[in-house]
Amino acid sequence: MKTTVQPGQGFARHPHHDMEIISYVVEGSLEHRDSMGNGSIIQAGDIQIVSAGSGVEHSEFNHSAHELVHFLQIWIIPEKIHLKPSYHQKTIQRKHNEWVLIGARNEHEGAVIIHQDVQVYASFLTQDSTLTYPFHRNRVGWLQLIKGKMKLNGQELLPGDGAAIRSESITIQSSSDVALLFFDLGHA
Repeated sequence: MKTTVQPGQGFARHPHHDMEIISYVVEGSLEHRDSMGNGSIIQAGDIQIVSAGSGVEHSEFNHSAHELVHFLQIWIIPEKIHLKPSYHQKTIQRKHNEWVLIGARNEHEGAVIIHQDVQVYASFLTQDSTLTYPFHRNRVGWLQLIKGKMKLNGQELLPGDGAAIRSESITIQSSSDVALLFFDLGHA
């Protein structure tokens, strides 16, 4: 879900349980506070995950008094329920024209841990670049275009567009500078 929050506005403290809540800040900064005692400012280019597990309350507000905050929030059902709640935040290494792993089931440098069979990638393509991804058997995917124009296997996508992919390799061709998130998921 793409969310834009006005300066000084946000979402008051509210509960979640048994959910992996991933927030990716595109522009601005998001202030986070939770019942685990965490308080942080999530800057543009950061990824945050709250593993709600057995239960957590949190709030999110635009940290700026003057600028909008634009962020994506993705909810993924965890493999196991009633896990101990946890919080992680990392700054994404911005590499051009390649896949950057930002979230996964197992610990990887630069990636947050997600309690599910998923690999989450960010990619920042320069204009007129090509990037491929070979799916393994019995995998599905979701691509979310954040910024720019591109073609996914020949189909044009514009900012805000998403695409479901099922067991096929993909080829991305950028027609401008592009920012996207890509989810490689176990087949349900």
